[in-house]
Amino acid sequence: MEPTTALIPTTTDPIAIELLFQRQRARAEALRREGWESRAKRLRKLSRWIEENRAAIQQALYADFRKPAAETDVSEIWSSQVEIKHTLRHLKEWTQPRKVGTPMSLMGTRGWVQHEPKGVCLIIAPWNYPFYLAIDPLASALAAGNACIIKPSEITPTVAALLARMCREIFDPAEVTVVEGDKEVATELLKLPFNHIFFTGSPQVGKIVMRAAAEHLTSVTLELGGKSPVIVDDTADLRDAAEKIVWGKGINAGQTCVAPDYLLVQETVKDRLVEEIREVVQRFYDPAGEGVASSSSYARIVNQHHFRRIASLLEDAQAQGANILLGGMVDASQNFIEPTLLEGAPAQSRIMQEEIFGPLLPIVTFRTLMEATDVVNSRLQPLALYVFTQNAEHQRYLLQNIPAGGSCVNETILHLAHPDLPFGGFGNSGLGKAHGYAGFVGFSNEKSVLKQRVGRTGIKTMYPPYTPKVKKMIGWLLKFL
Repeated sequence: MEPTTALIPTTTDPIAIELLFQRQRARAEALRREGWESRAKRLRKLSRWIEENRAAIQQALYADFRKPAAETDVSEIWSSQVEIKHTLRHLKEWTQPRKVGTPMSLMGTRGWVQHEPKGVCLIIAPWNYPFYLAIDPLASALAAGNACIIKPSEITPTVAALLARMCREIFDPAEVTVVEGDKEVATELLKLPFNHIFFTGSPQVGKIVMRAAAEHLTSVTLELGGKSPVIVDDTADLRDAAEKIVWGKGINAGQTCVAPDYLLVQETVKDRLVEEIREVVQRFYDPAGEGVASSSSYARIVNQHHFRRIASLLEDAQAQGANILLGGMVDASQNFIEPTLLEGAPAQSRIMQEEIFGPLLPIVTFRTLMEATDVVNSRLQPLALYVFTQNAEHQRYLLQNIPAGGSCVNETILHLAHPDLPFGGFGNSGLGKAHGYAGFVGFSNEKSVLKQRVGRTGIKTMYPPYTPKVKKMIGWLLKFL
């Protein structure tokens, strides 16, 4: 079917949104009957549009928060294409019924699991990676055969408009469309009985989404956040660790759900690691010695509200005795905050309690691995855990004793880009998993099917009336199985 604008609501009026939802629900019945080839066709159109509109995507991200074009290529375009192309390679396999074994008590039957679309899905995308975090769940939803409404963030309006144009150009709005607007629009959308909601954002808003979904018993995937720790022990390659930590914290100016949020370093190597981090920051963002603010490789904080919030975290930490080891410069005129390393922030300070979501990195020392795990486990479960060590026993101990949504060893952030690794948190950091097969399953109903042969079967010997013979058969069942 050729795309048309006839079904797109021209206002944010609840009636228009309701009408769009009903039309998508009607279309979802036809989508349910389509084969994997039709789903693959939509994914290929999506991939081709991204390829052809690379410059427009770069420009939109720069307009919204001065994101460097190269960073957009890696974190928005490449990551989206990886997900789409991985899905295309495996879609036929994923959609095939999955056979299961047969227990002895059900001999004569056979069983399988087949995935069916959930129906109409809502994707609420965040502002920090506004393109990728709309496209990634969309790829999974399309692969599973659903219709979708995307609600992008109003904080990044240029990208939101770009996503709306993309959907108008390549999709029938009864299948995929964008509804733009603020939190009032999101509230109206959440009143509707979607079959699945995929939300990326803060734990506070995630609770609101989950409460709204509960009204309709709608399933949810919640990609949230939290304070993700980095642990560096005395066996780590400190230069390698510094490069990866600075990259993971500096990309998108720290506005990443899995960015390192605080640094735990073994006290015997703290000073050396700080010096390595200092050298890396200069090499990455100030090679000419003109200041990070002049760097074309460093993004800005998305708006004044978030700038003030992050700056206030730094002010509060300093007021409570924290010392700046590196950086510390802020400039409200351009929403600029320099990559900043600080030590001595008290445990009760806001920077040690709240998710930072910016380029500030508090550092805490530890003596033993047990001490480090106690610091992390005194908090809510993190979305990510980063471990830098060359000791296999230290690696095992930390991974085994610190619960987290996902982890990297001697790396930061990259687990997010691996399509075969389920991504997500648990507890305060999220619910459900995304990417690859996990994302496909998240947008699918796993229908269990058992097929029995016709005629006399083993289970019939245990039908009523419960004569002594039947009771004997039941006894054998309990004894041998």
